[in-house]
Amino acid sequence: MTEQTLPSWLKIRLSLNERFRNTTEIIQKYRLHTVCEGAECPNRGTCFAEGTATFMILGANCTRNCRFCAVSKEQVLPADPDEPRRIAEAVAQLGLDYAVITSVTRDDLADGGAWAFSEVISLIRDKSQEILIEVLTPDFQGEREAIKKVATAGPDVFNHNIETVPRLYPTVRPQADYDRSLQVLKEIKRIAPQVKTKSGIMVGLGESKEEVQTVLEDLRVAGCDLVTIGQYLSPSKQHLPVAEFVTPQKFAEYQALAYALGFSGVASAPLVRSSYHAKKIFASSYTPQKNVL
Repeated sequence: MTEQTLPSWLKIRLSLNERFRNTTEIIQKYRLHTVCEGAECPNRGTCFAEGTATFMILGANCTRNCRFCAVSKEQVLPADPDEPRRIAEAVAQLGLDYAVITSVTRDDLADGGAWAFSEVISLIRDKSQEILIEVLTPDFQGEREAIKKVATAGPDVFNHNIETVPRLYPTVRPQADYDRSLQVLKEIKRIAPQVKTKSGIMVGLGESKEEVQTVLEDLRVAGCDLVTIGQYLSPSKQHLPVAEFVTPQKFAEYQALAYALGFSGVASAPLVRSSYHAKKIFASSYTPQKNVL
């Protein structure tokens, strides 16, 4: 998709300042992956310029083939046991007070890579007990012990994205399961009720407003505290096309609906992504119309 095809509210300016260069250098120094780069996030320039990034563990290649995602589907490599240590070092060097850790999906690993999430949380905590930690995990194929391993490691926020409405799952994420993702969120609350749970949905894939409302209702039934809603953008011609550019006004309606349903933190705007301004969402003081557009 070219920039010329985008509506005005989806066009952003890059901020290539000194902090952007410093963030890039630290990521390269510690040989780390970020979802900002791997998933071609439109907010990469903004976040790097603010000295933040979302670290992506367990390599750069995914075992699933979701049709919305730009992350590489090449053959996966063995997990790097030293990666959690390097991430903890990078978090400290960047001076982060809120760290977000995500991963590719690793269905080839016995616990789906849950051990790596647990270890990186522990190593960041060893650096500082004051750093808030959010994890954004795959579904671990619904394995309770894997979910428990991450939840009991002590993240402040446990995020697992529902991504889209159930009708579109066979097209958008055929190797995932809507009910299984809801069960992951329920299981987190059962194991660690003090941990805030979070999920996210993309719009513009052909869903209806009624279907979005049903997803939000299902997330609340699952005990989900925080939610993000953002515009789907097609990474390439090989990915699903955009069915609709959702207007800022409709995003505002989704935000009002989510708050009415009882979510304590909501980010709903075209450029919102799962981890964008994550600290502000966690603090429940995020106003996306002013901060994102």
